[in-house]
Amino acid sequence: MSAEAIFAAIAAELLPEPGVEEGTGFGTNPGLRSGGRIFAMVVRGELVYKLPAARCEELAGGGRAHLFVVGKREMREWVAFEVLDGDDDFLGLAREARAFVSGA
Repeated sequence: MSAEAIFAAIAAELLPEPGVEEGTGFGTNPGLRSGGRIFAMVVRGELVYKLPAARCEELAGGGRAHLFVVGKREMREWVAFEVLDGDDDFLGLAREARAFVSGA
């Protein structure tokens, strides 16, 4: 499955929930927002989530993800996943990211 297809499935699951909106992430990339704040998006074929810096480091340290880079700047509260065959819980990560940006 592509990142775009997985993102579409995540959006279909989360958009009916109150406060979740579809729009753009950074630039024109497809993204999901909660309270106007981006929490998940697709960029360059990767799924990208906003999570606490320590959680991003944990995920990146596990080797399945990397800190998201914009230009030459590494974003400490953004983590990107290349979509590979595996058991990554992309919907669970989206829910975790939404909770983070919502302050829950």
